[in-house]
Amino acid sequence: MFIQTETTPNPNTLKFLPGQDVLGDKTAFFTDRENAAASPLASADIRAVFFGSDFITVTKAEAASWEVLKPQILTTIMEHYQSGLPLMGDAKPTTTTTPGESYSENEQEIVDQIKELLETRVRPAVAQDGGDIIFHSFKEGTVYLEMHGACAGCPSSTATLKSGIENMLKHYVPEVQAVEPV
Repeated sequence: MFIQTETTPNPNTLKFLPGQDVLGDKTAFFTDRENAAASPLASADIRAVFFGSDFITVTKAEAASWEVLKPQILTTIMEHYQSGLPLMGDAKPTTTTTPGESYSENEQEIVDQIKELLETRVRPAVAQDGGDIIFHSFKEGTVYLEMHGACAGCPSSTATLKSGIENMLKHYVPEVQAVEPV
């Protein structure tokens, strides 16, 4: 098995490409040791782990060294795939929407447009950098998005939200006035 790695815009995050399916159309993002315990990559030097469709992004602690961590992560990923065990124990992958929000009929049309744009134009581009952006809610003209993987804590994430995503959503959906992270 050959696992490729790629850098991301976030200097503390590396993208690992095992060359096979990771979670398909689901994602999972672990940002603390208790939740990450379901992942074989959990360790004191790992701040977050994101499982995408065909990649894994790992965010290290600021003081940790990639020279030490990268070989450990590669070995862990390889051993996992060779074991044939499920990727996560009892943890459940997340979906790309937040359940429970209810909108008026007019608002629901706006939300559907926003979700479609995120799904077709934003998420594929963000996945290239080892991250994901998930719709959280739409309230009073503001779209709230969750940033996962390499996007969470990335120095350029604010610029991506404001310059890229916000401008695109405003262009296609005039009811959008702002985009904010959750």
